[in-house]
Amino acid sequence: MTQKLGSFPGGLILDGHKKQSTQVAIRKMPLSKKLVLPLQQHIGEASTAIVSVGTKVLKGQKIAKAEGHVSVYLHAPSSGTITAIDEQPVPHPSGLSALCISIETDGLDQWTKREPTKDFTSLSGHEIRHIIREAGIVGLGGAGFPSFIKLNPGIHHNVETLIINGVECEPYITCDDMIMRERTEGILDGIEIICFALRVKQCVIAIEDNKPEAIAAVERALSSRLDLTSTKVVIIPTRYPAGSEKQLIQVVTGKQVPSRGLPIDIGVVCHNVGTAYAIARAINHGEPSISRIVTVTGKNVEHAGNFETLFGTPMHELLTFCGTKRQSDEPFILGGPMMGYNLSGDHLPVTKTSNCILVGVDDSAEASTPLPCIRCGECATACPVSLLPQQLYWHSRAKDLEKANEYNLFDCIECGCCSYVCPSEIPLVHYFRFAKTEIMNQQQESAKSDVARIRHENRLARIEQEQQEKNLRQKQRKAALAASQAAKAKAAELVVETTTDNQEHN
Repeated sequence: MTQKLGSFPGGLILDGHKKQSTQVAIRKMPLSKKLVLPLQQHIGEASTAIVSVGTKVLKGQKIAKAEGHVSVYLHAPSSGTITAIDEQPVPHPSGLSALCISIETDGLDQWTKREPTKDFTSLSGHEIRHIIREAGIVGLGGAGFPSFIKLNPGIHHNVETLIINGVECEPYITCDDMIMRERTEGILDGIEIICFALRVKQCVIAIEDNKPEAIAAVERALSSRLDLTSTKVVIIPTRYPAGSEKQLIQVVTGKQVPSRGLPIDIGVVCHNVGTAYAIARAINHGEPSISRIVTVTGKNVEHAGNFETLFGTPMHELLTFCGTKRQSDEPFILGGPMMGYNLSGDHLPVTKTSNCILVGVDDSAEASTPLPCIRCGECATACPVSLLPQQLYWHSRAKDLEKANEYNLFDCIECGCCSYVCPSEIPLVHYFRFAKTEIMNQQQESAKSDVARIRHENRLARIEQEQQEKNLRQKQRKAALAASQAAKAKAAELVVETTTDNQEHN
């Protein structure tokens, strides 16, 4: 079905490098002897461990509970024994450690009791969201935002359009492409559940035109689904970053998400195809989120492809399984060449946001020896959000954070287009990330200061009130004492008068 598409400014036409990892079907990564599971694999509050060292767990068993509103549960990807709950290195650009749960697997891969839903239409929207939250499902496109929140638009919003994101615009990454080819029915099952939970009638499955096999598979499966007659496939032109949420909405609907706004503000909700599949597994089969499809590719990968990998699997085992040729300390990229980041250690675990591992790829947007800015304006031309990256760069570099914020710094989606086209090879996105972090740190410190100030003011007010009450009590006691003394004096006078009268009478 054809429809008139919108567009977005800037963007890039990039070499896809997709073919290398799409020649074979999705393969299953062998079970590792040790799984390391960071408690924070999603945006929001980290989960809180509900197991202890020595606890025996089953596959799919909850091992950490959601902490706070923006959080999800964590589950054991396989059966085994909890061997540690401690700080361990995690896949993050900072190279820092975080609290993790370690499981020594027993090789049995024994499931806990699963409770599939026979008829999801018998559930309320709240019940569906609860199952999805407890299943630990987050956005599998790479962001890791808890999926249950997107299924709760609230009483002040109406969802007009559901967009299922199958664009996968960044080079090399093909996990979404392959899951659309091979697990189409599962994706459609998830879409049906999401549509029901949101009470939305119009659904669009957006796929880039460089994925003909995925398009054919989805359209073929969709043609036989009478329960999804209002769902259609929309083929969009291949242009990076068309898969970014706000840009995809602009292409599909022609609407623009307001600055600092959310898609729900214009009646749109987006979910990734992998997320839709995970939702179907959780609702229809009672399976929590314990694995994902990971693309492993690059010049030094002999058996490139896509691998269903349990969370917590050490990356070096996955790289070895693919026949990767690299030194143990040789950096590789987690994610795509545009928005991914370098990791030097390969003993880090696969997490819910690990969509791709690139080895031997030297054409990323990261630069090693930047030259001075020549003010050419190429960055502004390429920006898909119509920002002024050059101005943001100067203010971020000078740590003039207030000015950078005035230039809509937080509208930057960190796609890397500006860095990619910069003739001086300035790592612009690095400066923007730094400025965002500094601003958020300042806001947090300011919030803490405000809390401390309010607490101090409340303490002073409380002390003053206590003093006033004390003074009042003292006045009341003095008044009572004075009244008592006056009464005693009066009584004494009466006694004297009575005595005098008696004597005079006698």
